[in-house]
Amino acid sequence: MADHHKPALFGGREFEAFAGSEDPAAVTRMAHESAAALLARARSSADPAVVDRLVRFTDEHGIDAIAELWAQASEHSLPGALWRLYLVRLMIRTDPEGVAQLFQRGTEVLPTIDQVVAGAPTPAGPQEVTELIDRILRGVFDGDLALALDRAASFCRLAAAGAADVAADQEGPAPERAREFTTRALRLTTIGQELAQCARLARDDALD
Repeated sequence: MADHHKPALFGGREFEAFAGSEDPAAVTRMAHESAAALLARARSSADPAVVDRLVRFTDEHGIDAIAELWAQASEHSLPGALWRLYLVRLMIRTDPEGVAQLFQRGTEVLPTIDQVVAGAPTPAGPQEVTELIDRILRGVFDGDLALALDRAASFCRLAAAGAADVAADQEGPAPERAREFTTRALRLTTIGQELAQCARLARDDALD
């Protein structure tokens, strides 16, 4: 990369080196290889800036830089898990206030320990949920992978519960808006379930 004072990491060009094949088997192999390489590089480095740059990777390169590789990966795989985590991060950074409101509402209507698992403060505003997803993603690269995925799954469950509750409130006065929140709740629920399964696989050392 142009700035040699920064830790060497995969950039846009390096991801392109993996991409471009139309062979589904090759695409799958590339997705797994690139995800494993990123994780290994982060965990083998003693420089915290390496993890910081991985957390912020899509801020610099955009989500499309990894979409071609990871978007089609199995939902129960390492690249599939990373893809979903970056999508959740993008969702939060695109609308931190809206997501924070859904998350906070979820903590009020969902009687589970998910808020504790997610590690969110009370109350959780836009800044808090933005920092939370960065801490979760950082934990993927330099902490307990299974725990980080469980935390992300809990976050998604709470935000989904909040979206579903808003949808119920809007069903009468604003049915179109209710449908939008219902769709959002379903998507977040699905992502949460997929990340929870990835966490179970990670604990069994079977997430690849």
